[in-house]
Amino acid sequence: MKHPVDVHVGKRIRHRRWMIGMTQQQLADKVGIKFQQIQKYETGMNRVSASRLWDISDALGVSISFFFEGLAGESKATNEVAGDIMSDKEALALLRSYYAIPEAQRRRLFELAKVLSDAA
Repeated sequence: MKHPVDVHVGKRIRHRRWMIGMTQQQLADKVGIKFQQIQKYETGMNRVSASRLWDISDALGVSISFFFEGLAGESKATNEVAGDIMSDKEALALLRSYYAIPEAQRRRLFELAKVLSDAA
């Protein structure tokens, strides 16, 4: 049976990998394992050891705490909503495109989106 923390960590690995445009094979090569193992980590099927999580965090350019963000202090309903958004490919593509925009333009786009959402 999958432990909820393992599933959460796996989702965070997949999310970060996808956001930086890295394939499972590329991550596996950087970490020194097979891509099938990355698949098992991302689904929560296999638990990620501390040393492996260290290597993955280095390869993905984030701190280890990144993988645990959203676990403590949030209600189950909040986690479910965030999980649904992060599993939507269109939402992830939008986020990826958004962060590819230079920061000054991104701020203006954000302000425009706020105005449009308030008007709706």
